[in-house]
Amino acid sequence: MHSKPTSSSTPLDSSYRRQRPPTVPYPTALTLICALCGSGRAEDLKSSTNSVSVASPPAANAGVAARLPEVLVQGRGDSLLQIADSAAQGTVGVKQLETRPLLRAGELLEAVPGVIITQHAGGGKANQYFLRGFNLDHGTDFAVSLDGMPINLPTHAHGQGYTDMNIVIPELTQRVNYQKGVYYAENGDFSSAGAAQLETFKVLPQALAILEGGMYGYARTVFAASPQLGAGHLLYGFEASHYDGPWRNPDDYQKFNGVLAYSQGDDAAGFSITGRGYHGRWDSSDQVAAGTVASGLTPFFGSLDDTTGGNSQRYSLQAEWHRSDAQSATKVMAYGFYYDLDLFSNFTYFLTDTNRGDQFEQADRRVTTGLKASHTLFSQWGSREVENTFGLQARNDDIRNGLFQTEARQRVDKINAGDGSALSATTRQDDILQTSVGLYYENKVQWAEKFRSVAGVRGDIYNFDVRSSRDANSGGRVAAVGSPKVSLVFGPWSRTEIYAQGGLGFHSNDGRGVNTRVDPVTGTPTAADGTPIRRADPLVQTYGAEVGVRTLAARGLQSTLSLWWLDIDSELVFAGDAGATEASRPSRRYGIEWANYYNLTKRLTLDADFSFSRAEFRDSDPIGRHIPGSIETVVSSGISYHSESGLFSSLRLRYFGPRPLIEDNSIRSGATILLGAQLGYRFNKTWTLTAEAFNILNRRDHDIDYAYESRVRPGDSPATQVHYHPVEPIQARFALTARF
Repeated sequence: MHSKPTSSSTPLDSSYRRQRPPTVPYPTALTLICALCGSGRAEDLKSSTNSVSVASPPAANAGVAARLPEVLVQGRGDSLLQIADSAAQGTVGVKQLETRPLLRAGELLEAVPGVIITQHAGGGKANQYFLRGFNLDHGTDFAVSLDGMPINLPTHAHGQGYTDMNIVIPELTQRVNYQKGVYYAENGDFSSAGAAQLETFKVLPQALAILEGGMYGYARTVFAASPQLGAGHLLYGFEASHYDGPWRNPDDYQKFNGVLAYSQGDDAAGFSITGRGYHGRWDSSDQVAAGTVASGLTPFFGSLDDTTGGNSQRYSLQAEWHRSDAQSATKVMAYGFYYDLDLFSNFTYFLTDTNRGDQFEQADRRVTTGLKASHTLFSQWGSREVENTFGLQARNDDIRNGLFQTEARQRVDKINAGDGSALSATTRQDDILQTSVGLYYENKVQWAEKFRSVAGVRGDIYNFDVRSSRDANSGGRVAAVGSPKVSLVFGPWSRTEIYAQGGLGFHSNDGRGVNTRVDPVTGTPTAADGTPIRRADPLVQTYGAEVGVRTLAARGLQSTLSLWWLDIDSELVFAGDAGATEASRPSRRYGIEWANYYNLTKRLTLDADFSFSRAEFRDSDPIGRHIPGSIETVVSSGISYHSESGLFSSLRLRYFGPRPLIEDNSIRSGATILLGAQLGYRFNKTWTLTAEAFNILNRRDHDIDYAYESRVRPGDSPATQVHYHPVEPIQARFALTARF
């Protein structure tokens, strides 16, 4: 990401807003109207993009329940005292986002403290996510939305909760709101580790045009404007990019994004309609076996199958309407999108078929529709300010996906070298209709000047209807789950608040795994290793608790500290590359997070975030208790020099610590250390030149590591070893930006 629109007085899509209790003598707030994605909130309040805006208090009117003035929070440097309900909740505004050099769009989410974004294949594939002791694969247990529309895809051909951030144009992102843990009633599926809500501009401060170029075939252009049209504004934007990467077999990633949005109104009442389109195609260098690099068989940036890659499209339409007054706030949002993906991968090379290899295709086509609605009532219980929020969320995914045996992207029959059995070109093909409805209620009460509570309950019901190419794996199931939550907030004392939270959450399992009774290849009720095939639990309960502190006691410093714990019930996980379910054991994760944002001077800011976690299985098994791939240590820090004219710069460090790769911890990954920088100059109000550098230390670290069995050449014996995808080498990119 490069030069984004500078902040100015402009209508804002949404943000943290909370009423101010009458007993507090300085500008603070009582209720969180802006609750993220699904909770009622006011829209389009005019204010500076990174400041807190406070209205004057109204005259007292005894006996009348009046909605009090609001505090507007826009960026990470703003105070969230008496606004946030957790130390692990926050927002990162555009002024902070624009200082972060981005190698790929998904790294926007690294603005969330403790989140790591990596990649193990071509740039068009969804990123790999890590947070709070999880290897989240491509999005499981981390819910991400774009202006309220979910990005996670359930029952996806490649992985449950698949979250492709390539549909996001970074320069149009106004802020990233985040919540970690299971304590928020408006967050449902996939949110046990956390949730992030990306909000985009509806009205830009200025039109902008960007031309970028860089090493390894990098080229990109962006154009966006939001002229007034009638009583509202029409925002239109376009992004086109190309990137080869350092790989021996170039990615040749071609990406196109477009957005068209019309909005009217203000914070009291308004609406918006937004259409988006994305298309991408790429070749891919998947992870390589470490032994082949050490022996010289494969270059460090090479591949063991040069025909992998894919293409993907997503086209969406969403509309939202909101209204608020002194008594209530209402928001309704409806969305629909078409999505498709064809993905070709090869992780084990010649382990199964020693002639044609192990490449496979995963195809996913779906039409998704959904609705989110919430209504918040502002009232008083005696002298206590109270909010009651009622919410409805519904979603329907009409999916057709499949798993196929391929060679050089052509579907072919194969032979299993282990037993000589034939493998059909079609491993499985399924039509899935997955429907979910969630209802939630949340109550917020300011019981005393130094104590407030947030209590909620959520109920979800899911219906899975599967029609599979193998009749035994067809069927329907209905499941429901309830999730109570509570947060207690004490303070502030000396500009410090204390939080105590607990609650239940859940995540859904893949609809195919929910109905799988026989191995899709053999048709037998046992897998190849002899373990019985069992249907997955449709909905898996998660249990969490947390204590935290948020303080602004030191001048210019906002610091949060959280101690958290999360348990997950025993579950079955659907493996998209095998077409069957794999057993997983009950697990426990716990850790500590310390996040800091420090305004050193008016123009110089420092952020430093530290996350330490442990993940282990809760049962006893001789194989070991460590969870493979689980993240343990994350350090992210940056220093930025801001200027409205002339020179600006930033320097960022990211440390991704070692991880266990197998259950007994005898094989571990190495650490990954990346240093990036941004340097720019604003010549005038129109022209800006920016340079960004990545992996300045030119380290040959790994983006991600796995340990599993593979056969790298047809005549070799199978071997278990580390497989990795390297980080990209030192490189530079340059951008020329015009604002007008």
